[in-house]
Amino acid sequence: MSSTSEVGHAKNVANLQKLTEQVSTYSLYNPPVESIKIANLQTLYTTATTKLNEVEEKRNANKNAITIRQTAFKNLKSTCTKIINHLEILGLPQGTIDQAKSLNRTIQGGQKKTEILVEEGKEAPKTVSNSRQSYTQQADNFGILLQLLSTIPSYAPNEGDLKLANLNIYQTSLVSSTQAVDQTEAELNTKLIERDQILYAEGTGLLTIAQNVKKYVKSIYGATSPEYSNVSTIKFTTP
Repeated sequence: MSSTSEVGHAKNVANLQKLTEQVSTYSLYNPPVESIKIANLQTLYTTATTKLNEVEEKRNANKNAITIRQTAFKNLKSTCTKIINHLEILGLPQGTIDQAKSLNRTIQGGQKKTEILVEEGKEAPKTVSNSRQSYTQQADNFGILLQLLSTIPSYAPNEGDLKLANLNIYQTSLVSSTQAVDQTEAELNTKLIERDQILYAEGTGLLTIAQNVKKYVKSIYGATSPEYSNVSTIKFTTP
């Protein structure tokens, strides 16, 4: 489901097109200001629409990356439990067992998080940052556990998912899945900034331009005219 603010951005862009279509029928509409001329309004609509689409593309890429990461980490804790259980049958020094268990506790105690996807909103970075740190720390600690396993000559399980080579491949996938989330999140944030610049930049954004169109219509037709009444009811909102 689209967020209220997301719908608001799309509505603003759609209403620009509606406004443009309306003023293009007015015979007296011939503004001296370039930004509110019909051709430039049409160009602005095309640019804004393209930017909305780019935001959605990056948002979907970020959602997909988050899903892939969740899938990658799904079996991490159970895998670590299996590793500890296997180590305990090898007759290892207690210090080695304790070290492995300590790493396992850190991984098991990693904050369990449900990803909260916020289209924007200045509180989002906190949630994403905390989540990223948790995933990164789990992957890092798992890597340290694997380094410990590599120093244990007797660690040679028959189970494929516990073999060190396969565990290293798995750890690499954990790291890369988290990096993909970081990358797609950064790309999304950039597109959000670009979109907001086009729509809401003070003095040059779509909202300002739309209001200037209305003011121009008011100036040439009058505040009580049906022409101005038609455009004044086309609403634009700030996020």
